[in-house]
Amino acid sequence: MKYFSLVKKLVFIVTFLIAIPAKADLWDDVAHGYAENDGVKIHYATIGEGPLVVMIHGFPDFWYSWRHQMEGLKNEFKVVAIDQRGYNLSDQPEGESNYNMRYLVGDVAAVIRQLGEEKATIVGHDWGGIVAWQFAFNLPQMVENLVILNLPHPNGLGRELATNAEQQQNSGYARTFIEGTPSDPDILFGGRMTAETLSFWVADSDARQKYVEAFSRSNFDGMLAYYKQNYPRVTADSTPPPPAPQLNVPLLIFHGLQDSALHSDGLNNTWDWNDMDTKIVSAPTANHFVQQDAAELVTTTMQWWLKARH
Repeated sequence: MKYFSLVKKLVFIVTFLIAIPAKADLWDDVAHGYAENDGVKIHYATIGEGPLVVMIHGFPDFWYSWRHQMEGLKNEFKVVAIDQRGYNLSDQPEGESNYNMRYLVGDVAAVIRQLGEEKATIVGHDWGGIVAWQFAFNLPQMVENLVILNLPHPNGLGRELATNAEQQQNSGYARTFIEGTPSDPDILFGGRMTAETLSFWVADSDARQKYVEAFSRSNFDGMLAYYKQNYPRVTADSTPPPPAPQLNVPLLIFHGLQDSALHSDGLNNTWDWNDMDTKIVSAPTANHFVQQDAAELVTTTMQWWLKARH
C-alpha cells in the first residue's frame, strides 16, 4: 500500500510540474515603446520600475544584448534598452551624416524625456560606450551614473591609437569599415555582411536566431556610417586631439581582457579624467561582448554598485 501511495504521489507531482508553464524568456516580458528625435523614431524595450537605467548597444547588436542585466536589475530599477538608429526596430535614416554623434547623443536624451525623466544611469557597450561617454561630456546634467563596457575613455583610446602598435593593428577592421561598403565581399573580417555573418559572435543558438532576425531588419549602410562619421582619426603622425571634458560622475567600467579590438592599456589613467569615484572591473576570460561572456559578473556587480547609489 505504501508503494502504491508513493507512486500516486509521484504521478501527482510530475503532473503538477508538467502543468506549470516554462518560465518565459525576458523577450516576452518587456514592454516596447518609441521616442522621437527630430523625426527619427528610436525603439526601446523596458522592464521593471524604479530609478531609470538606459542601456545602449554597440556593433553589431540590438537591445537584446542586455537581457541578462535587464533580468538582474528589473526588481529595483526601470531598465530601458534601446535599438540605436539603423538597428532592428528603430528608424534607419538614409545618409551617412544622419549617424553623426550629435544625433546619437540626441537619441538617448529623447528616450529619457519620453519616459518623463530628467536624468538616468547611462550604460553603454562598444559604440554604445562611445555614445555614453559623449552623452556624459555634453549632457552631464542628465547623467546619474555612468557604466561603460569595453570602450576606453576617449583620452585613453586616442593615446593608444597614436602610440600603441598593437592597438593600431587591432583597429584595422575599423579602417576597412570606413573605406568600404556593405556590398564589399570582404567587408566583415574577410567575409560578406549579412544578417547571418553579423551574428557570428552570439554563442547562444536561440539568441542567435533573434539576432539574425533583428539584423535582417537593420540597415548595413547605417552600421558602417557610425565608423565613417565618428571613429577617431588618430594615428602616430596626426596631431593629438584635444582632451575630453573632465567628468564628475560615479563611473563603473567593465573590460573583457580577451578583446581583440580594444586594448586594455586604454584604461590607464581613466581615474585622472573623472573627479568622482571610478571603479574598473576586469573579466580575464571574456571577449569584447563582456555583458554576455561574463554575464553574472557584470550583472551582480551592476546590482550592488547601483543599489549603493540609490
